[in-house]
Amino acid sequence: MKHFVMHNSLEIPAIGFGTAGLRGSFGVNYIREAIDHGYRLLDSAYNYENEGALGEAIRQSSVARSQLFVTTKLPGRFHEYNHALKTIQESLYRSGLDYFDLYLIHWPNPKRDQYVDAWRALIDAQRLGLIRTIGVSNFSPEHIERLIQETGVTPAVNQIELHPGTSQKTWRAYHEEKGILTQAWSPLGGGSEILNHPLIATLAEKYQKNSGQIILRWIYQLGVVSIPRSTNLQRQKSNLTIFDFSLTVEEIESITNLDTSPDGHGANSDEHEEL
Repeated sequence: MKHFVMHNSLEIPAIGFGTAGLRGSFGVNYIREAIDHGYRLLDSAYNYENEGALGEAIRQSSVARSQLFVTTKLPGRFHEYNHALKTIQESLYRSGLDYFDLYLIHWPNPKRDQYVDAWRALIDAQRLGLIRTIGVSNFSPEHIERLIQETGVTPAVNQIELHPGTSQKTWRAYHEEKGILTQAWSPLGGGSEILNHPLIATLAEKYQKNSGQIILRWIYQLGVVSIPRSTNLQRQKSNLTIFDFSLTVEEIESITNLDTSPDGHGANSDEHEEL
């Protein structure tokens, strides 16, 4: 597994396993299988209702906790400082873990105007040793600027929607300027037809890979961590097999130019609220 280095000098795996929708014994089994197949970055959230299943999968696996990188996220309804701190502790209790490697604010919910309070709670939780690295998810550059100006602390990570249909050029450039690592949720386009695009199919044939591997390789060469999710065991394995070939600079640019989003990025984080 390849890694990227965050601005706090800690390493993070280049590909993670998304766990949304994986709950109960079903979730435990699929997450454990993902660990067995080589995934070391596991991405959860309070709102996924599976932090307990994630912890159980880790305990059932043969991989030491220290070899895994576990992420979870704070829901919008708990942005108030004390609620945020309690939620972090509750998530640790649910999972049975002693710490999280990365903790993110899931959405900024700016209409409620409490995300700076939530960020202060994450800063303090990190000081207490509950979290190793703190970051955000679905935050615009304007939201991040406010965090930096009011607390002096820059997020290590911003997890955003990113795939060939939404390449996030502007936000990625801002992240690079600030030393923020970009993570991609829905890296394979979710319900879009991007996997069937003729350009992707042509490159898949050229490199003897599947379309998903071409897209994940493109994301890796952009310097972005991808978080694919799959309950297909063969696809879980193939998503990790992207480090034995390289796309050319021209091919990377061609895929990036498939962007069809009207503003260069995905969901409107000023309007969307996730509680």
